Amino acid sequence: MEYVLEATALTKRYRGFSALNGLNMKIPKGAIYGFVGRNGAGKTTLIRLICGLQEPSGGEYALYGVKNTDAGIVRSRRRMGAVVEGPSIYLDMTARENIRQQYRVLGLPSDDGIQELLQLVGLGGTGKKKARNFSLGMRQRLGIAQAIMENPEILLLDEPMNGMDKQGSENIRQLILELRAEGKTIFLASHIPQDIDILCDTVHEIDAGCLMVVR
Repeated sequence: MEYVLEATALTKRYRGFSALNGLNMKIPKGAIYGFVGRNGAGKTTLIRLICGLQEPSGGEYALYGVKNTDAGIVRSRRRMGAVVEGPSIYLDMTARENIRQQYRVLGLPSDDGIQELLQLVGLGGTGKKKARNFSLGMRQRLGIAQAIMENPEILLLDEPMNGMDKQGSENIRQLILELRAEGKTIFLASHIPQDIDILCDTVHEIDAGCLMVVR
């Protein structure tokens, strides 16, 4: 079996506090892999480590067989898309302008496909509305659009249904299933067990930085 992400004894300590305690896991290619746990349990810390936003205090992880201490980890991370602790968006821009700006940052030569991308996440009709006037759920959708705009092979989503109503949550669940059908691997973290149970092939509960198998 091919694993896109593996962690061995992964640990993250702060002053007098361990956010992750010797975490071990293997995420197979094409899976929807779920982490459920209360706020502060260690879910976001794990995602931040994998994205390279923080360094482990101990242990290691590998993306596509490349260890986090290897120089090639930067190239491996380019195969990822992520929404971490809420989307990073420009509040004084529209949804389309936000995506266009990301295209420019990434050096993409054309903004073709922006409308289709916004339609995919349910923001196709927002027009000239500024992101500062978006609901929390709409901002989450815009963050997901940014995460998938480069067609990543693995997608890390931190509380993707946060702030959404029932219909919005259902739309995002359907989008996640469609992305998996395209062969993407999805890492989904949530404090809402229902989000995890409906979508995920494998579910782990994380509590005080420790991992427990749910199914």
